[in-house]
Amino acid sequence: MRIDQLLVTATQRLVPFSDTPRLDAELLLAYLLERERVWLYTWGDREVEPGTEARFHDLLAAREQGQPIAYLIGQREFWGLMLSTSKATLIPRPDTELLVEEALKRAQAARGRLLDLGTGTGAIALALASERPQWSVFGVDIIEAAVQLARTNATRLGMSNVHFMRSDWFSAFGENERFDIIVSNPPYLADSDPHLERGDVRFEPRSALIAAQDGLADLYHLARSAQDYLEPGGWLLVEHGMAQGEAVQAVFRASGFIDVETCHDLGGRPRVTLGHVAHG
Repeated sequence: MRIDQLLVTATQRLVPFSDTPRLDAELLLAYLLERERVWLYTWGDREVEPGTEARFHDLLAAREQGQPIAYLIGQREFWGLMLSTSKATLIPRPDTELLVEEALKRAQAARGRLLDLGTGTGAIALALASERPQWSVFGVDIIEAAVQLARTNATRLGMSNVHFMRSDWFSAFGENERFDIIVSNPPYLADSDPHLERGDVRFEPRSALIAAQDGLADLYHLARSAQDYLEPGGWLLVEHGMAQGEAVQAVFRASGFIDVETCHDLGGRPRVTLGHVAHG
């Protein structure tokens, strides 16, 4: 069958299972053909080999079962960077780019040190490192497979100012380690959250999604611990659920952070809370 015909039938097939059926079909076929999506339009009249067509139908069947595209093709774009993905980590999402944007606003010095806690694919750390090449960026994760994946992404992207290591939050750092900015997108869903049974989230690692205390435990821990690792005037920024902004603001203030505020994503949802420690 021709490329354009395959995409039409695949799109129709995915309509009941995806909000973006055409995009899904294009991503899967481009992956199999090892081409960019735009190539599919340029060469739509080309015939697809039977073996490739059979693999395409297998991927469509997996997508019909809800398997995320990022896991099926092993990659996802974030902040303009193409990242390898795996089932050991969360899939990078556009909403998290708000955390990157807000961190960059506070990373105006010529040089500095930045820490990404729970780095997963390395998406946040790599995005920040790409924008601040003179800064030293560190990313940590408790899952060794995630650390290895993040290192692979850094190597493939040719970034030498970012370093990944295994750590249970701050455990890999000594008492004299300090950072100018600490960011994190920690687990923040309660184990009863209905989102756990919807969309891509159904297939993502629970350890990266669920936290105790109705999803607030890790956010509280970070707020209460981060000051020990921040320079005077240093910033902490965390992503959280849309109903958690007030609670996170409260623990930030109780932990001594000042100028605390919550930023909203493009959908108007409270997404990132931030604050800084006093100067000197």
